[in-house]
Amino acid sequence: MGSARWPHIHFEVYSSLANATSGDGSIVKTSQIAIPEDAADTVYASDGYGKSVTNMGQVTLASDNVFGDDSAATELATVSGSVAGGYQATLSISIDPSGTETGGGAAPGGGGPGGTPPSS
Repeated sequence: MGSARWPHIHFEVYSSLANATSGDGSIVKTSQIAIPEDAADTVYASDGYGKSVTNMGQVTLASDNVFGDDSAATELATVSGSVAGGYQATLSISIDPSGTETGGGAAPGGGGPGGTPPSS
């Protein structure tokens, strides 16, 4: 398989809102939330997601370079909502507030925090 990634959201946790918005504080946790296949398929059926449909045909949770260790057993969100009304992703994540990441940036192959919008 190529460098295709499973649909996901990157996030970072800081010790306070001030640290998150100023960029001065250290990152306590950086991780990713996997999107369930049914929600991704529904969104990707909308106009403008042709490249995402192609991507989904090239990757599974088991083959993804981040989620493949356990098929996202601890990173798979519960998603509710609709294309028209928007979606809400829910996932409980444990954070050690005294911890600080020693590495930085996105996970390998994960792209930047903003992602890439669908092409028109």
